[in-house]
Amino acid sequence: MINILLNGCNGKMGQVISDMLADNPNIHITAGIDTNPDKFSNYYKTYKDIDEVKEKTDLLLDFSHADGINKVTQYCVDNGIALVVATTGLSQSQHEVLRQASEKIALFQSANMSYGVNVTIELCKNAAKALKGEFDIEIIEKHHNEKKDAPSGTALMIAKEINSTMNNGLEFIYDRYGKGARKHNEMGIYSLRGGTIPGEHLIVFAGKDEIIEIKHTALSRKVFAEGAVKAVEFIAEKKPGYYNMKDLIKEMCS
Repeated sequence: MINILLNGCNGKMGQVISDMLADNPNIHITAGIDTNPDKFSNYYKTYKDIDEVKEKTDLLLDFSHADGINKVTQYCVDNGIALVVATTGLSQSQHEVLRQASEKIALFQSANMSYGVNVTIELCKNAAKALKGEFDIEIIEKHHNEKKDAPSGTALMIAKEINSTMNNGLEFIYDRYGKGARKHNEMGIYSLRGGTIPGEHLIVFAGKDEIIEIKHTALSRKVFAEGAVKAVEFIAEKKPGYYNMKDLIKEMCS
């Protein structure tokens, strides 16, 4: 049995996780944390601040807000528990905090917890390698109208992973207004916000007289919850280190 502390438990993703783990025989939510602790009647004790938590736990799953990640990380280091970070919109300095913490605890971080999205990234990297820079690459991402960050963390993750296969020689362009004709070393990243779209990422490889499209569509938030559960199970027994979906996919494919 893996005992976890769920940060951001009363958010949309937190409630999906809570429902998914309610009858899970392998993972138990010992307590939750949320800035609005009374919003829902959870089946576990919910605290407003992480310092109030009394229950012992093996791991903290964070689906909250980037503003609190430093405090959450320090709590895990101080208590010697593993950390799974599913929060998006992290700054470079916050990523560095996670890197330093991973020297002391097992830490899993991904901008997108969907297993399918991360398989999509691997497909895109392989496509970029095979096409050898002869195709123009553009990314279009769509999300619900309440999403605060743009472009999405996933779109940036896809772009960076593709760029890594091309010696980081591509320049990311977020708005083409007034920029004139497209340059060959550019990668366009575009954001659409509307309705209740859970998430869609379309990667277009446009060549001479042919187009290749790779698309991932999330039909509900459950895909992210399922990926987070996989991450929890993956990292529970791991030694200190920095892990991500690449490591999980590699282990599942071995």
